[in-house]
Formats: sequence, structure tokens, C-alpha cells
Amino acid sequence: MTTDTDAKFARFIPAEIAAKLPETAKTMLADEYLVDREGASCRVFRAYRGVPAHFHRECDEYLYVLSGRGTFWMDDASTEAEFGPGHLLFFERNVIHSLPKLLEEPVVFLSIDAPRRAPTDITFVDASDGSATDFMARNQA
Repeated sequence: MTTDTDAKFARFIPAEIAAKLPETAKTMLADEYLVDREGASCRVFRAYRGVPAHFHRECDEYLYVLSGRGTFWMDDASTEAEFGPGHLLFFERNVIHSLPKLLEEPVVFLSIDAPRRAPTDITFVDASDGSATDFMARNQA
């Protein structure tokens, strides 16, 4: 599904968008942008494996869990806790965070990034864990 991210208004059904994300991916995540504006972006993304500690320099992030269960920590690994459908996770830019475990798949989030999160805005705490190309693939469905 390709979304017109320049529209002045739109309606989305995140579950239908999530269903079109690939079943597997070589990257940690795959996403579909719903809105991609300078002030904010909104995406649906699926996690395919645990995501090591990282942060985003350019945006605050709100993650609403659409499906699946896993564990997530923010700021420090000692805050690791389970999440599931209906949970909302929030962290400011530069806050280190991680999704260490996927417990029930598919793990799918609705993400709102303010301001916009560029696809390259990813910094792994341990650079050997990956790069932007290892992190996210944009869905081409």
C-alpha cells in the first residue's frame, strides 16, 4: 500500500496496513509511512526480531501497540517491562531504548514521531549492532 503522505486529510485503518507488511524481513523492522511531514510523521511498523539499545536524535516517539507482545525498556535496561496490545510507550529524543524480546508475534506498532523521524535517524549504542540499513525497510507493497 502506498499512502499519499502529502494529502491535507486522510483516514487510515492501521490493522489493514499492518496486514500488508511482509511476513519476514532482513531488517529488524519494516514500516509504512501514513503521514510524513516536517512537524510529525506517523507510521505503522512491524518488528521481526529484538532491537538493540539505540536512540533517535531528531524526534520524540509515541508507540501504540497494535498487536503482539514483547519487552521494552527506556533510559535503562532495569526498566524492562512487558507490553501488549493497547499499551502506549513514549520517550523523548536521545532517550536510549530497546525492544529486547518478542514474546508473541506479529509485533506491530502505530508510531507518531514529533518532529518527523527521518529513516536514517537511528544511532545504536554499540555501533556493531547495526546501522539505518539494518534497522528499517520501507514497505513497498
